[in-house]
Amino acid sequence: MIQAVMWVAGSLLAILVALVILLVAGRGWLRRVAARAILRHRPRISRYKFTAKPYIAAELLRDERIAEAVRAHAAEHRRDEREVWDTVGAYIDEIVPFFNVFLTYKVGIALSRVLLDTFYKVSVEYAAPQAIRKLPRDSVVIYLMNHRSNADYVLVSFVLAGEVSISYAVGEWARAFPLEYFFKSFGSYFIRRRFREPLYHRVLERYVQLITRNGVTQGIFPEGGLTRDGRLLPAKIGLLDYIIGVARDPAYRERLHIVPVAINYDRVLEDRSLLLELASREGRARRPGRIAQMREVGNHLLLNLGRAATRRFRRYGRAAVTVGEPLALAAWFAAEGGDALFALPRPERLARVQRLADDALARIGAIIPVTPVPLACAAIQSLDADFIPRQRLLDRMREMREVLVELNGRVLRADRDIEETFERAFRMLAMRKVLVASGEGYVVLKRGRPLVSYYANSIAHLLGPFEAGVRERDALQALVVSR
Repeated sequence: MIQAVMWVAGSLLAILVALVILLVAGRGWLRRVAARAILRHRPRISRYKFTAKPYIAAELLRDERIAEAVRAHAAEHRRDEREVWDTVGAYIDEIVPFFNVFLTYKVGIALSRVLLDTFYKVSVEYAAPQAIRKLPRDSVVIYLMNHRSNADYVLVSFVLAGEVSISYAVGEWARAFPLEYFFKSFGSYFIRRRFREPLYHRVLERYVQLITRNGVTQGIFPEGGLTRDGRLLPAKIGLLDYIIGVARDPAYRERLHIVPVAINYDRVLEDRSLLLELASREGRARRPGRIAQMREVGNHLLLNLGRAATRRFRRYGRAAVTVGEPLALAAWFAAEGGDALFALPRPERLARVQRLADDALARIGAIIPVTPVPLACAAIQSLDADFIPRQRLLDRMREMREVLVELNGRVLRADRDIEETFERAFRMLAMRKVLVASGEGYVVLKRGRPLVSYYANSIAHLLGPFEAGVRERDALQALVVSR
């Protein structure tokens, strides 16, 4: 009996030792793989991203500005300060990410490549590549991007993987397993976009300023959400104002730089859902419930799996990114009076930050990539006819492209024959049941008009003399909500 017990105990001990050895060896293997991944991609990564989450949390809990907010919150709501500190701890746990090199550069990049290659042909252009490379080593860079799809996070991270590791500000939509874990492991932090509690915003502000002071590169969507009608939304300034707050220390004014990034697609995965949401806000359509949405997603997946099985699956065209010229904020701070900017009353200071954000968004709008589908949709909308002769449509696309090139628009493959560009767009529009070939021309289906406007709106502001005609015939005009 004793021998049997000793044998079992010895076996369990041996298994335990083996597990410990495997765990230690596995950690070493993961570290080596992660190190090789960094050497391969050579991204610019702030050392602070490797700081363990408990240390960041401890630093925030020692922050005097947060302590002041705790005391004010406790007094206003008649709560015990210890309870309020527990709330602060919960906010910190929710906001602060961790950074895992293995998941980011082995799993994340590989998965991004598979997903993007499956659905799109990816293009990236640098408006001023030398200026990007010449940014000082100690610069603090903020990438500001327009927001067309939830795939933007994946797309921009993928195309910039060899340049920089970006920490995104991610909305609550991604706070679901396993998305939350993956986003946090990539170094992204979560924000509650419509949560107005001052205590929460003080914690968020101090976290954003903490990582900014430590040189973490951040990615922000200044529109504050996805565009529902294809147009650029007005800029929101909350996070940008938090970041600029570090310049109360003059040493940071020379280090802050903004890089505008423009994104466009031949097909936005959520386009019909976004249009339906826009219509439901106006009471013109009823928004489907979660079950109906899940059913729609399931049907879409099954349809594409069927196409893949029968070798009829086609990619959704282009996903394009333009990285603009960096904007050093030192000149802006000097123009706004340096220290005097932070001595202004808050409303006046925010008004100046708003002008900066509007200027940055205008820079983004000026470099929006023009892919085949938006160009074709802009031409269709400008002609305003249910039946469009083929030659007339091609001529209008050619005219628009010439204007775009003349105005320095970022037209993908502008040297390509216009017939080839249209054929690429037509394959997508026909699949979406927007355009149908008929005789010597094409019929624009009524149910496809909102999609035509959605994609035309993404480049309408770039079209010079054609802009007024595209705007006038916008099928979404009546559905625009106040922003």
